[in-house]
Amino acid sequence: MPDSQPQPPPPSNPPGSSGQPGPAALLLCGARLTDGRTVDVRLCDGHIEAVGTAGSLGPGPSRTGPARLDLSGCLLLPAPAEPHAHGDTALSAERPGPASCAPEDVQRRATEAALLQLGHGATALRAHVRVGDVQGLGALGAVLQARRSLRGLAELTAVAVPRLLTGAAGADGLAMLRDAVKMGASVVGGCPDLDPDPTGYVEAVLEVASEHGCPVDLHTDAADPARLSRLAAMAGGLRPGVTIGPCAGLEHLPAESAAQLAERLAAAGVMVVCLPQGGCGGAERRGTAPVRLLRAAGVRVAAGSGALRDVSNPVGRGDPLEAAYLLASGHGLPPADAYDAVSASARAVLGLPEVRVEAGFPAELLAVRGDHLAGALSLAYSRIVIHRGRVVARTSAVREYRDSAAAEPALPRQGRGGPP
Repeated sequence: MPDSQPQPPPPSNPPGSSGQPGPAALLLCGARLTDGRTVDVRLCDGHIEAVGTAGSLGPGPSRTGPARLDLSGCLLLPAPAEPHAHGDTALSAERPGPASCAPEDVQRRATEAALLQLGHGATALRAHVRVGDVQGLGALGAVLQARRSLRGLAELTAVAVPRLLTGAAGADGLAMLRDAVKMGASVVGGCPDLDPDPTGYVEAVLEVASEHGCPVDLHTDAADPARLSRLAAMAGGLRPGVTIGPCAGLEHLPAESAAQLAERLAAAGVMVVCLPQGGCGGAERRGTAPVRLLRAAGVRVAAGSGALRDVSNPVGRGDPLEAAYLLASGHGLPPADAYDAVSASARAVLGLPEVRVEAGFPAELLAVRGDHLAGALSLAYSRIVIHRGRVVARTSAVREYRDSAAAEPALPRQGRGGPP
């Protein structure tokens, strides 16, 4: 019997979407795919309607004159997603002192950060938001308001992150976590390493997740083998799933111990998000998880941005293509696997449907100047971002050289009138 072919997911409204239908047809002309083909791609109602050889696609049934976008000289890819952002503290490094918890400041920063990452290509984002303590539920409310303002541009979901969940001090945090889910946080998470009883913390998070049918996303350095083994045992079989990160401590364990832990995570179905661009406030250990070891064991590994110009990483860029570049250049992943970490695997962490440049799949796409993936990861300055079938962001870089004997015509130039 031949292997069954994967089927595109049925049309659906992803979490956080407005539920409105997509725009009229959009025809992408002359795009290069990673397999070397040059194609036209017709989008309609938020999905890819047809893919054909360049020049072969018309407007489609009962349509005239679809909008056309010339992508000659561009590589067309499934759009990245951001599985690990911190919207409540993003873009706060420029001001002295702790990041403001005022709801209007949090909403402004979270919106600006999401738009910045959208410009890089991320059409879906997961933001970890602190609840309890000084900020109460105010920061979460501000991030949820940012989510509403971003509808139609990007999908933003929030993870509720309490500080303590065990003992007398954790009772308020546990109540706050339940309130956060009722308020609109669609994921429950936190930092068990910072609680006096890390195992009890994980048990509390899993209990709330089970009550509400929410996914779990936990910060951990994964430096304690016994603790990580217990986490994997508790998380096994939980649906809709458990994600941990950044797991930089795994890199410092003996190879045999790390491999055994990776196998336990894979058996439990736990996904890992690494942070190759830097750490975040929820993790004490710097570095990147052993991506190749985890993948070899069968763990689904995604890559996120972590801190975006806050006190944890004042130079964070929030660029998924930079994360993929670092996985390829510093960790030995082939470009396709590195890009998978910020696209297909990142979307899997977020519980979103798969995207392929094939008919029937969601029209979540990124066009970058270039003709192959390795080059795009190196020099993807110009980008067009498509969300739910329409262009939502453009970045155009222009490179010019002063006339001189060194600037021969053979040198690469980027004109002002061509594709973005």
